[in-house]
Amino acid sequence: MKLFADSASDLPKSFFEVHDVELVPLRVHIDENEYDDIVGIDSKEVYAAIRAGKQPKTSQASPELFLRLFEDLAKSGEEGLYIALSSALSGTYSTAVMMREQLLETYPELKLTIIDSKCASLGIGLLVKEAVKLKDEGLDLPTIEEKIRFNAEHMEHLFTVEDLDYLARGGRVSKASAFIGGLLNIKPLLHVEDGKLVPIEKIRGRKKVIKRMMDMMEERGSQLNEQIVAISHSDDEATALEMKKVIEERFQPKSIEIHLIGSTVGAHVGPGTMALFFLNKLS
Repeated sequence: MKLFADSASDLPKSFFEVHDVELVPLRVHIDENEYDDIVGIDSKEVYAAIRAGKQPKTSQASPELFLRLFEDLAKSGEEGLYIALSSALSGTYSTAVMMREQLLETYPELKLTIIDSKCASLGIGLLVKEAVKLKDEGLDLPTIEEKIRFNAEHMEHLFTVEDLDYLARGGRVSKASAFIGGLLNIKPLLHVEDGKLVPIEKIRGRKKVIKRMMDMMEERGSQLNEQIVAISHSDDEATALEMKKVIEERFQPKSIEIHLIGSTVGAHVGPGTMALFFLNKLS
């Protein structure tokens, strides 16, 4: 069985290599240059560009890439599972489905399941890591698909951004709200609902919003001591480590993953973003 995941899963390049997961890079545009995420550009370069006043843009993975990867899968005779970035945030999922349908005309035996995760960042990353674990345990594709769809449905994303201007550029909040938020040190607390970014609360001060994230983790999480939870950050490892310490003491999870938010997501949320990922139901 072959597993596929796109770069918006925010897992490091080494993970894809070690676990033989096929990386599908989304694309990042800075000035006149285009890069394949993870492969051609590092997210710290994107954050440096943002701090220098540039406005990176992103685009979905190319149809040609999907066609090549899926045709290789068809020729190999293996089954495949692709866990994709939320269709509400990118056209990548739709393009993958389109390319699969096109290939089925030539390779009717192609066995490829494509899941719209309705997740982003390490929300996807945790799903991919679970799929690798289940595959290594020898479970079949239908069983793995069922578990991944369940976890995707119950994956919580809680996050805050350092500067509302980045979300305003992407149309996530109004420019007026961003301006007022900057003046008053207002930090938004957001989550993902049906694959879309949705504001929950506005809180004054970064420390208060991060504390509120922890409290909401307790409110929404299920059996956190039996879970692997994740923290992603956009170039603020110190705060991520502080959060990890508090979560370890408060919830005693099985383990805590910390990864840098990648270029695709980072281009839209900007430096200083902090995010938590965990399940609100285990089974």
